[in-house]
Amino acid sequence: MTKLLAIGMDPDSCRYALAAAERFEGTVYAAVGRHPNSSARFTDSDAEDLAVLSRDPRCRAIGETGFDFYRSTVSREDQARAFAAQITIARDTGKPLVIHTRDADDATIDTLTRDGQGVTVILHCFSMAARLDECLDQGWLVSYAGNVTYPKSQAIASTAARVPLDRLLVETDAPYLTPQVVRKERNQPANVVHTAGFVADLRGIAYDKLEAAVDANAARLFGW
Repeated sequence: MTKLLAIGMDPDSCRYALAAAERFEGTVYAAVGRHPNSSARFTDSDAEDLAVLSRDPRCRAIGETGFDFYRSTVSREDQARAFAAQITIARDTGKPLVIHTRDADDATIDTLTRDGQGVTVILHCFSMAARLDECLDQGWLVSYAGNVTYPKSQAIASTAARVPLDRLLVETDAPYLTPQVVRKERNQPANVVHTAGFVADLRGIAYDKLEAAVDANAARLFGW
């Protein structure tokens, strides 16, 4: 672990992520966004606040944003408003857009296909196994979290062998989605090695090759 992208999900955590990036300059960077589950009553003022934060040089990505129709209490209209604003911010800043989607495959893909042209898209914690080919056709990047290692995630795991190496990322989503081999523990960024090792094995390549590719992809995306 030499670099870390701290994810902002609401006004407070965005500022916390930027403060961490300032404190640990050159090691920690920030993504600022409004998670769909934190997008209730999203306004133009909220969008402007995010736009201001996005211009901080320590901010290297926009999001998480997207749709969550699983058990979110936030209306789909509010989620869509926040999503649209962050697509615009990503386009204006030239920074990649980190996507959260849960039980919302159609809405997410339709929105990005319609409105996200010209934006670099990262599908965080990839879960749309049946839609992989569509995602790849759009040029989006695919990121795998610890849940890819779970026995019940065979459909998602099968996609990890098919993503082009130059569009593949691994992540922790800490403190959640702890990889299977340490699943009883609270997740932490260092556990990304377990996810990376699992994906390397799936692809039938050496860990060092997977690691070098992921490092290069992250450096290109986040400018570090």
